[in-house]
Amino acid sequence: MREFSPLRSGAVSIYLCGATVQGVPHIGHVRSGLNFDVLRRWLTHLGNDVTLVRNVTDIDDKILSKAAEAGRPWWEWAATHEREFISAYDALGCLPASVEPRATGHVTQMVELMQRLIDAGHAYAANGDVYFSVSSYSEYGALSGQRPDEVQQGETGTEGKRDPRDFTLWKSAKPGEPSWPTPWGPGRPGWHLECSAMAGAYLGSEFDIHGGGLDLVFPHHENEQAQSRAAGDGFAGYWMHNAWVTLSGEKMSKSLGNTVSIPAMLERVRAVELRYYLVTPHYRSNIEYSEEALHDSVLGYRRIESFLRRVVERVGAPEPGALTEDFVNAMNDDLGTPAAVGAVHTVVREGNAALDSGDRDGVLAAAGSVRAMMGVLGLDPLDCSWSGKSTVDTGAQKVLGALVEELLEQRKDARKNKDFAAADAIRDRLIAVGVAVEDTPDGPKWTLKDC
Repeated sequence: MREFSPLRSGAVSIYLCGATVQGVPHIGHVRSGLNFDVLRRWLTHLGNDVTLVRNVTDIDDKILSKAAEAGRPWWEWAATHEREFISAYDALGCLPASVEPRATGHVTQMVELMQRLIDAGHAYAANGDVYFSVSSYSEYGALSGQRPDEVQQGETGTEGKRDPRDFTLWKSAKPGEPSWPTPWGPGRPGWHLECSAMAGAYLGSEFDIHGGGLDLVFPHHENEQAQSRAAGDGFAGYWMHNAWVTLSGEKMSKSLGNTVSIPAMLERVRAVELRYYLVTPHYRSNIEYSEEALHDSVLGYRRIESFLRRVVERVGAPEPGALTEDFVNAMNDDLGTPAAVGAVHTVVREGNAALDSGDRDGVLAAAGSVRAMMGVLGLDPLDCSWSGKSTVDTGAQKVLGALVEELLEQRKDARKNKDFAAADAIRDRLIAVGVAVEDTPDGPKWTLKDC
């Protein structure tokens, strides 16, 4: 564990390995985006100007294979699923990345990087392919702990390699595949090359944090670091890797067929509840998915939400207040979200006790602190970012509608009986919980208030 010190005071640069847009995103895919969204929010809260680059791999073997199986153009297949990922990130409350570069848009930077590596003796061309020479770089294995003499890249169809440990930077053109021109012949990018080129294009030769899933440490991140530093770049100062979402002890993956897609999950729980489920565990801990664990997590979020709603109804809407010392310490300790959420629940218990005892000042202080802490996590139930989205499932929407209609009927009866104080009290109660009421010639109309 190292204390974090950015290259530039007051500014933090982050490169996050984003999606390979081969299919519909599942909860294992989006966990990384959520973890680094929380990191970004915390660093911003501490006063930093944060630049987050999250790339899109829109060309690779899996995309080409799946598009061909579906009888669709590769670029259309990639674009369709890129939109699915963006929709999932947005639904789960991720702040937009500073930039989301696509691999296919940065071939020029990749060619330049390969030329630098060839000129420095760290790469070579063979039959239109370009390879990185692992033996030429003495620090290979420093990130992952791999022994260079035991490395297996897991690549096939690479007859031009001088050494089986070498990895592909550029793949020569194949019939029916997309290609781009280079000095070594037409072809398409290798996976590892993409990220080094895009990180350099947007963050420079050296930046603060490189993030991604634990499964990327080797070979992807090891190869990124090797090729970038072999070219003379400092590259990432810190590495952060989030653990997996597992099912029956296995990492969720499309190849194993054990995934739970985001669209399917959002038919069962609200987006904010799914976010809570995925960001509460420590980013370096596996999440073993189960219906029971999801249910318990949803109940945990609803206890926080229920407290704030009670405060709104009884006292009025609280403004975000101060973070507790326990919360701050937890977040500063390697983004310790479990302890941070624990600090939230502690204040919720204190706030409920203050509500029961009629301590108005204590209630508002507790509610303000809860809002502030949950806001840092992107989970504040009263924040406009959630009220402006469909965060309530269809069944809950029906219940909400029935309850509001019943209250409006009671208001109508009160006005009919000239009990205007009771009618106004009902309207005020609805407004306090975010329901706007408009009296029209056709009767009262209600909507959820806009942000």
